[in-house]
Amino acid sequence: MKKPAKVNCPICKKATEFSPENPHRPFCSERCKLIDLGDWASESHRIEGSPVFDDVMSEDLDNPTHH
Repeated sequence: MKKPAKVNCPICKKATEFSPENPHRPFCSERCKLIDLGDWASESHRIEGSPVFDDVMSEDLDNPTHH
């Protein structure tokens, strides 16, 4: 049987198994997984590129009858 790959946790850098038995993969723990989620929610992590939504969306919110 093939041995599961070892990866470093993106948050704490601890070596952890990347396998179905690790429900937090690629993270080492629920704590590191939640820290990463918080970074995305606070926009500390971003994917480069143009925004998907433009100012038209915010104008629609200001004037709900405008379609």
